[in-house]
Amino acid sequence: MTDYAEEQRNELEAIESIYPDSYTVLSDDPTSFTITVTSDADENGEIVEATLKFTYVEKYPDEPPLWEIHSQENLEDSDAEDILTLLQQQAEENMGMVMIFSLVTAVQEKLNEIVDMIKNRREEEKQRREAELEEAEKVLFQGTVVTIENFLTWKAKFELEMFELRSKIQKEEEQGGKLKLTGKQLFETDHNLDTSDIQFLEEAGNNVEVDESLFQDIEDLDLDEDDPDFNPLAMGSDED
Repeated sequence: MTDYAEEQRNELEAIESIYPDSYTVLSDDPTSFTITVTSDADENGEIVEATLKFTYVEKYPDEPPLWEIHSQENLEDSDAEDILTLLQQQAEENMGMVMIFSLVTAVQEKLNEIVDMIKNRREEEKQRREAELEEAEKVLFQGTVVTIENFLTWKAKFELEMFELRSKIQKEEEQGGKLKLTGKQLFETDHNLDTSDIQFLEEAGNNVEVDESLFQDIEDLDLDEDDPDFNPLAMGSDED
């Protein structure tokens, strides 16, 4: 008869000696513990990590232990699912034998593969971005080949934009009122302005009143009649 308890105690002693820094006991009944598995570091010093929790069942190792990913670091959900699938496969292959070391070793190898895949993903993403940038620069230097179709498309778009612009300007002018015209623009738009002063004088006739108090008495002026430039007509008459 298999002594399951004895086999489990012996395996725990071996596990503790193999993983002294990553093995942690959670409970004794049922026996439950965690082992932290870390990948090798990549060229940038980054790692992926998974802390596995195992729980013995009564008839382990004739029945597989319970397991789960207790915590993880830099591990995608899809990669975590792959690890759980891997544990199931390994448990089936090692049924009837203590298997914790085999399970942890398989996960360790899987994490190293994941690190390599992450590196490849990053490299592929870098190459994709570089290719897109190169293609964009090529298009920039080559320009767009003009065809009848894209020219007509551009022409229709341009005419629509110009129509909308003119409509916008007209609307703004209607809302803001007409612009104030300069004097020159007023004469150009209304030719009657240049004859308005003449019309005013014609309508007034000779009824132009003069305030004589604004002028000095002509007798008080010291005028030299012998002055060849003297013109009494130009000065007016002393008659009332």
